[in-house]
Order: sequence, then structure tokens, then C-alpha cells
Amino acid sequence: MSTIHLIFGPQGAGKSTLARTIAKREGGVRFSIDEWMVRLYGPDVPKPMRLGWIMTRVRRCEAQIWSVAREIAENGGTVILDLGFMKASSRAEFAGLSEAAGLKHKFHYVDAPRDVRRGRVLARNADKGETFSLEVTPEMFDFMETQFEHPQNAELAKATVVNTHDDS
Repeated sequence: MSTIHLIFGPQGAGKSTLARTIAKREGGVRFSIDEWMVRLYGPDVPKPMRLGWIMTRVRRCEAQIWSVAREIAENGGTVILDLGFMKASSRAEFAGLSEAAGLKHKFHYVDAPRDVRRGRVLARNADKGETFSLEVTPEMFDFMETQFEHPQNAELAKATVVNTHDDS
């Protein structure tokens, strides 16, 4: 049976790297919310950025991603969703969508200490390597830190936990 992998964790933890690893290992199709947002809406982002504007478009992308991901999984493919899943409610929503469609899903929680994650984000901004989609300023990093809901024990019990403490 195909699996929908749901990758979540705070920014800079290594979600996109894990998503790419799973996609290669399992021959799966990876969806990254950052890539979709930059491609579809990047040129249109208002200055200054407005959270409501962003979140409306994130939800549109998530709906379309789910539509395609569900079809891939129903046809036997493996899907990796790197959608951030910053809130417990969004993680529960996608688990529910999977269950309602009769599809197997698996959570992967990726984490690392805050200073390590911040350093990775700043390095990614400078390097613009494989996992770079958009520049995350220090101010954006700090704001997003306040938005991530860390999983509680019940949620952790359902996830594979990946701790990426250093870059060695």
C-alpha cells in the first residue's frame, strides 16, 4: 500500500532534506509548500508582507497539492508532503484527509536546537543550495518560531522523530 509521509517541524530543522531523502529512497513524489508559494505567488508578495495574504495562498496551494497527492497515492504512489504543518490542527487535518481517503499516512517530526536551526537558515540564505526556496530573514525566523506548535506526547507517539542536532 502506498504511504503519504507528513513531514513537520520548526524551520531549519531539516524537513526539506528529509523529504528529499524519502522521495529518493522510495521513488516518491515530493510536494514542498515553499516551492509552490514562490513559483505561484513570489512576484506578487506585498511589501510589507501580510500574514493573512500569505495564509490565504498557502491554503489554496495545500488544497491543490492534496488533490494531486491523493490521486498519486490512490494509484499506488508514495507521496511526501513537506508543507510545514506548523500547527497541530493542520497536521490533524491532513491525517484526517488521508484516513477519509483510506490511505496510509506516516508522520515524521524533525527537530534540532534553535541556534542550530537559525544557523542553517542563515547559511541556506547565503548558499542558495538545493533546499533554498526563499530568503528567511532573521526577523522572519523569529516570527515563525512563535508560530510553530510543538507536538505533545500523544502526537509524538504517532511520529518517527528525527533529531538533527548538528550538520556533521
